[in-house]
Amino acid sequence: MRDIAIFLIVAGGIPFILRYPSVGIGYWVWISLMNPHRAAWGFAYSFPFAFAVAVATMIGLFMTKEPRQLKGGAAAWVMATFMAWMCFTTIFALEPETAFEMMERVTKILFFTLLALVTLYKREHAMGLLLIIVFSVGFYGVKGGVFTIMGGGTDLVWGPPETFIEDNNALALAVIMTIPLLAYFYIMSTRRWIRATIVILIALCVVCVFGSYSRGGLLAIIAMSGFLWLKAKSKVLLGAVVVIFAIGFYSFMPPAWEERMSTISTYEQDESAGGRLSTWTMLTNLALDRPIVGGGFEPYSTEVFRRYLPDYNKTHSAHSIYFQVLGEHGFVGLALFLLFWLLTWRLSRRIVKHTKNDPEAKWAYWLATMSQVSLVGYFVGGIFLNLAYWDMPYFLMVALAVTWHVVRSRSPDPKTRQPDHSRVRFPSRSPVISS
Repeated sequence: MRDIAIFLIVAGGIPFILRYPSVGIGYWVWISLMNPHRAAWGFAYSFPFAFAVAVATMIGLFMTKEPRQLKGGAAAWVMATFMAWMCFTTIFALEPETAFEMMERVTKILFFTLLALVTLYKREHAMGLLLIIVFSVGFYGVKGGVFTIMGGGTDLVWGPPETFIEDNNALALAVIMTIPLLAYFYIMSTRRWIRATIVILIALCVVCVFGSYSRGGLLAIIAMSGFLWLKAKSKVLLGAVVVIFAIGFYSFMPPAWEERMSTISTYEQDESAGGRLSTWTMLTNLALDRPIVGGGFEPYSTEVFRRYLPDYNKTHSAHSIYFQVLGEHGFVGLALFLLFWLLTWRLSRRIVKHTKNDPEAKWAYWLATMSQVSLVGYFVGGIFLNLAYWDMPYFLMVALAVTWHVVRSRSPDPKTRQPDHSRVRFPSRSPVISS
């Protein structure tokens, strides 16, 4: 039944995707982040839904007259350069078979991110993109929160199988990044019942993070909460709410959770933390030996570990977005990666600066602010997780780029004003379906 339902949802959207390619972007984000087909048990589990949506979206772009313009400025060009550089380093990969497989996966993600930057152009697109992200990842946060409460916090929460966020630590970071976006819709809503519902959803997401037993997740949520507190106008009220929530969740979780979190201060004695440090040492040695191209995607074989860390007899994945990019694509790749996120942060600051005192642009101000909070969670949590190529942060960049495009198009300053395509009227008949 689930297989049929997912198939009908995707198939039913194809006509709309052909007429409005922006719908295709929404479908792609939903499939990429939520992976609904992984909840099925039959033919839908491995059916190429994302490929079908991608093809329909590209056909729609060629067949319709919607405005097309690459948004994001320098950040978009750096991302495109980063994608090209990763393809180049794959030629020199130490583990060619796994490297080419991962390259195909990553280039699909970044190519469609660029496609989204070309396709989306309205306020509704930016807010809709955030809503789809919240629904797709928040689903697992709420589900995990309920699971944790029902089980008394004794069992770990896991993400959907065969995805970027299958691991409990990765799921924790994904849910953490979703919490500020839920807060955004709380701020934008004027109805009490919606706000009350969002508060419950946020609480369940926080419970999910605790239930993941992720130490990196705990550090990320602390850093994110601190940054949110700095941004808040009512610092005393927010601080009190955070403290009350923290005490409540801490009291609820079993002793096993406290024991797990206490190893943060004694990481030298923890085997898992030791494995991370050893892997980071190996990746650093690899990058120093191959500073330009690194080792290519997925250089985590026994042979590579023996070459660059002879005294260590185990293998691990990178467990850090920074060391992951450094070891896989060299210092050039790391520089491009960091520059991209620096420019994305700069983009969010521009939005905040231009909309801070504009009541009509409240939606843009808070979108940029909450995206910043979400990205802080990614930057901190990413220290301990290999999610450098995960979709969600790049989709946040798209939302920021589209928001800046709309803000500039309505700016009173002629120097920053751009053509306003946010109210383009489509023909009554689409060339895709006309005879």
